[in-house]
Amino acid sequence: MTPRSAPIAATRAGAVRGAVHKGRYVFRGVPFAAPPTGIDRYLPPRPTPPWTGVRGAVRDGPTPPQPPSLAPMDAFYPTVPGEDCLNLNVWTTDLGEACLPVMVWLYGGGFVNGSNILYNGERFARDGVVFVAPNYRLGAEGFLCLDDGIANVGLLDQIAALEWVRDNIAAFGGDPDDVTVFGESAGAMSVGALLAMPRAAGLFHRAILQSGAGNTVSSVETARGIGRRLATKLGVEPVREAIAEAGVDRVLAAQTALAADLAPQPDPRRWGGEPGASVNPWRPTVDGDTLPTLPVDAIAAGVSAEIDVLIGTNAEEGRLSLVPVGAIESITEADLAEAMRLYGLPVRRALDAYRTAYPDASPGDLLAILQGDWYYRAPATRLAEARADADGHTYMYEFAWRSPQFDGLLGACHALEIPFVFDLLDDPVMQLLTGPTPPQRLADLMHASWVSFARTGRADWPRHLPEGRAAFRFGSVSERRCDPFPTRTLWKDVDLYEPGLG
Repeated sequence: MTPRSAPIAATRAGAVRGAVHKGRYVFRGVPFAAPPTGIDRYLPPRPTPPWTGVRGAVRDGPTPPQPPSLAPMDAFYPTVPGEDCLNLNVWTTDLGEACLPVMVWLYGGGFVNGSNILYNGERFARDGVVFVAPNYRLGAEGFLCLDDGIANVGLLDQIAALEWVRDNIAAFGGDPDDVTVFGESAGAMSVGALLAMPRAAGLFHRAILQSGAGNTVSSVETARGIGRRLATKLGVEPVREAIAEAGVDRVLAAQTALAADLAPQPDPRRWGGEPGASVNPWRPTVDGDTLPTLPVDAIAAGVSAEIDVLIGTNAEEGRLSLVPVGAIESITEADLAEAMRLYGLPVRRALDAYRTAYPDASPGDLLAILQGDWYYRAPATRLAEARADADGHTYMYEFAWRSPQFDGLLGACHALEIPFVFDLLDDPVMQLLTGPTPPQRLADLMHASWVSFARTGRADWPRHLPEGRAAFRFGSVSERRCDPFPTRTLWKDVDLYEPGLG
């Protein structure tokens, strides 16, 4: 059926009217929770107030408050002002009882930036998937932790969006019993947390984690300390009412000042940053309630074993933090050794191992790979092995195609796989990463692999098992690989998590 007229779908809160785009239905800015205003900015989401009549859903809704991003990254974080930021976009080709598989996308941005605006789901809808992209709160609004028993509001937003999918997606042609949640960077870290959260149980059935493994979490002690420091920056008592009364702009400015205070004493395990990158203390908290324990520990104990998982990383993740700011060519041997020390590696042995594995790499090249190994690849491998030990169906991948941008220096950097997964190589913003002529055949393969996994929970390569460690490499030559992690043994005993959690 080819859509021709503006579609109307009935949600539990009221009817919404969408639009037709390239033969697909799209609904934008559909609320899944009440607008967070006043003190509610810092509290768990509340149900959407019902409305009468038909609500327009043809424009992107407001985005979560966030600090401005510097060029060229600002293009990836478009914003819309307004308080009704807990909204989602839906792309579909059918309405009613089609029972199509559903894919719910969680954006990245370090838990401080991002929104659903950038992520066009038209090609997923084209291929028989109902695509849903919710917003979730960021920074202090999403991840403030104080002495009041409230934590992980941003993750609770994601759960509220998944509950909306369960309750409403059939009206958009989707099957609420066939939901895949997937995300990149902070979005993938969120997926890792959702795998361990009791309140998310039963809301999704498959999970895809792109460059994130639920490893970026804080202890309650650390998170409360950050909350108190934010209150001190604002000159108010460390209670939610006082912080809310300070206003959005003051809180965002205080977040930025707090990150600057922490930057001179980086602890990559505690702050989840990379040497030379910005410090970000806003992240999920292992509070013993909403997130009972470190996700990898919960997964090793069998939590979410019934959920099929696809997880992977990019080959040169750290180049995105080093190349655009012109830092990669200024990295010295001393810088590389210091990064290895901060990561807890045996420096002399690690230097030898990385030079053997990557004989033509400069110190900057090696730092980009090292950053990705510590922050993404080693945690992803641990999660996959924990899943294998728990007898879960788990598949691993590596994205290795190298972008020609920045005179070829950008390489297989962080986030580069997104336009291939979404089949959006023609998107001008995505071409800032890919360049003007990326390989369509690779997008065809990767997008089809994601859609197939959402339909079946299986990949076209062997499961990842401790004895086999199979993976698939997506690149100029795409192929099955025995093990894409040549320095694996170095990381076996390294603490990848905040002290006291790992």
